[in-house]
Amino acid sequence: MERFDTVVVGAGMAGVTCARMLADAGRTVIVLEARERIGGRMSTERTAGFPVDLGASWIHGIRDSALWELVQALDIPTREFTVGSFQVGGRPMEHFDGTGTPMDATASSQWIADVEAVDRALVGVIARSSPGDSYLDATESALDASGLDPERIDQIREFFRHRVEEQCGAWIGDLDAHGLDEDAIDGEEVIFPRGYDELPRRIAVGVDVRLAHTVRGIRRVEDGWIVDTDHGAFGADDVVVTVPLGVLQSGALEFDPPLPQPAARSIARLGMGVFNKIFLQFPHRFWNEETYVIRALGEAGERWHSWYDVSAISGIPTLLTFAAGPLGHRVQSLPDAVVVADVARALRALYGDAVGEPTASWVTRWGDDEWSRGSYSHLPIGASHHDHDALAGPFAGGLRFAGEATWGEEPATVGAAYASGHRAAESILGHSVDRADFAAAIVDRERSAAR
Repeated sequence: MERFDTVVVGAGMAGVTCARMLADAGRTVIVLEARERIGGRMSTERTAGFPVDLGASWIHGIRDSALWELVQALDIPTREFTVGSFQVGGRPMEHFDGTGTPMDATASSQWIADVEAVDRALVGVIARSSPGDSYLDATESALDASGLDPERIDQIREFFRHRVEEQCGAWIGDLDAHGLDEDAIDGEEVIFPRGYDELPRRIAVGVDVRLAHTVRGIRRVEDGWIVDTDHGAFGADDVVVTVPLGVLQSGALEFDPPLPQPAARSIARLGMGVFNKIFLQFPHRFWNEETYVIRALGEAGERWHSWYDVSAISGIPTLLTFAAGPLGHRVQSLPDAVVVADVARALRALYGDAVGEPTASWVTRWGDDEWSRGSYSHLPIGASHHDHDALAGPFAGGLRFAGEATWGEEPATVGAAYASGHRAAESILGHSVDRADFAAAIVDRERSAAR
């Protein structure tokens, strides 16, 4: 049996960050990854000749972002694309009303003002909410007090539902009233024209990563831990588990002895959302050149409601839409062709025959993915942000967890995964790890390898 100072389970952003920092400090580290690639939920498809980010796509707010500092230090190109928090305005958008009719500037401005007014009231409603209240309860209270006419209320109600679906991958009635408390974007957002998975792959260079190694169990023994895989066992003094929350909830990973109660409670209380992407490429652009987002309101957008122009990545007219929450679960049972046809049909209801037949498409199914079992974490009714941090540990014997679900400040983001991997490494080492030094060491290794 091979033995290491630390075994890291999972080669996503949290896992490779933690392993790299430990290796740089002189510890012997191995990363065990069930997939045949590095990156986890940062998954980039390149077979078409350009990158398609099937998983994570954005840095959500670059101001005071440690992740943004790392990207800059590694000189990874980005492109500004700010649409965070499912915003109602702020960037060029084409709005369509409930009948599928384009809204003029006056109507769009009124719509934006309506949502912003109710959102301001919603802050107070959430602050006064009681334990057990859902985000649906809170939004309904704010809408009831708005004084708006029923049609305008219905459109905002639909907007709130879709906002929860896109931010959390969950139904609005399942989300705790405080489930979007951390949902703030500070500064511009960016996407990655070379593909987001460049980041974890470059961090992992030189780290001992064993792909296609499925971890089945983690056992505490007298002198540390044994991690059992389908390719044998590995021993370690410390173990850092970075698999997604959905895998932990599935019971696919057996712990002996059973997990400490703080960890078990957090795993049971937190939710794992489903958020799937549908990319459609077209022979020509039928939407405005400067448009960031196409959004259908009310009945017209009951199912497919928002499309994001990501044409700049490939140079081909491309729209990205999402199937999240209940819709995300439903589309996973449908063939790609059926999903794509339904999305195109929704666009034709807005633009008519100007919508050509899609020339290429990509459909994800993260809820059915064995190694993620969902897209990212959220707060169901009764959970709190403390549940995220309580899962991190450390626990007796040197067991720790990392990943977006363990970082309460900004869960469900790559930034959270990065921060949690950093925290786990510092916890094991017993001293701080300077992020600038971490980035500089990656660059130095790459330069040395290129000589």
